[in-house]
Amino acid sequence: MKLSYKIIQELHPDVPFNFDATFYKPAHFPSGDNTWKSGTRWQTFRFAGKNLGVIFKNTGSTNNPTIRVEIYSSRKLSEDLVITFLNEIKYRYNLDLDVMDFYKRFTTDIIVGPAIKRLYGMRPGHQDSLYEYLIIGIVLQNCTVARSIQMMQILFEKYGTQVKYAGKKLWCFWEPGGLKNVSENELRDLKLGYRAKSIKKIDDQFVNGKMDEIALRREDVETQKKELLKLFGVGPATVWYLLFDVFHQYDFFSLISPWEQKIYSKLFFHRDSELSVPVAKLIAYFKRFKPYQQLAVNYVWEDLWWQHKKKPIPWLKKEIRNGAI
Repeated sequence: MKLSYKIIQELHPDVPFNFDATFYKPAHFPSGDNTWKSGTRWQTFRFAGKNLGVIFKNTGSTNNPTIRVEIYSSRKLSEDLVITFLNEIKYRYNLDLDVMDFYKRFTTDIIVGPAIKRLYGMRPGHQDSLYEYLIIGIVLQNCTVARSIQMMQILFEKYGTQVKYAGKKLWCFWEPGGLKNVSENELRDLKLGYRAKSIKKIDDQFVNGKMDEIALRREDVETQKKELLKLFGVGPATVWYLLFDVFHQYDFFSLISPWEQKIYSKLFFHRDSELSVPVAKLIAYFKRFKPYQQLAVNYVWEDLWWQHKKKPIPWLKKEIRNGAI
């Protein structure tokens, strides 16, 4: 599908703002719906029943931020839809987040402080809708990154749409509920294994209107947790990610996976993976970062991956090779 119509808008995030650290997360697995280079991100969106191709360009600075937003579509977009879409972008990427209180509290922390300085202005966030985040989470379960990339690409090619805009060819997600006429067996034939059932069940729950992401954003954290646990295959560990990445809850910390336990033990206690700190001790330690427990840990995590991207870190490389990540 060629996206020929182009609209140019501007967004002005709260100060300070770090474009690259916000729009690119080195720890995220690569998928066919986006690409990035310093100062620019290409990203597709399935929004309001339309396939959109977007280019985000950094045209400002840390203390005077401006983002040029080029929106490509197959047909002319209404003014109301463009405004709604830009508001959604602000939400997903946390462009209006005030990070200054967090900085004032923890800039002097021996571990979090250096991460804040290196990633000054970074916002946590995720480009995908709740539905898309769940689909990605399913294909990431219990397999290598390479296998996850392969499965995601198979799904894009079978049910998504390839869009062409500004010299790029990228894939766009299908509509939530778009697999209602697809059987579980058909999904299994794509070599998705047990994930076929999970994908089908999640899609059914969205097509039946059992989940309203926008309405859920307005609820308190306990209500969000309760409703998310109603989704097929979503347990306490998955809720941990959803509350932070999708619903922007920054002080929710109750579970740590085994591979995160290894990394956190190294980052916060300088322990090797063979001597990981007990989960209960890690959680107790993170309470010192209230009311920003998740945000503080996320800054240290993202800083690790940015450093690894610039210059490979031997111990992290070993954990990746051993399948911890």
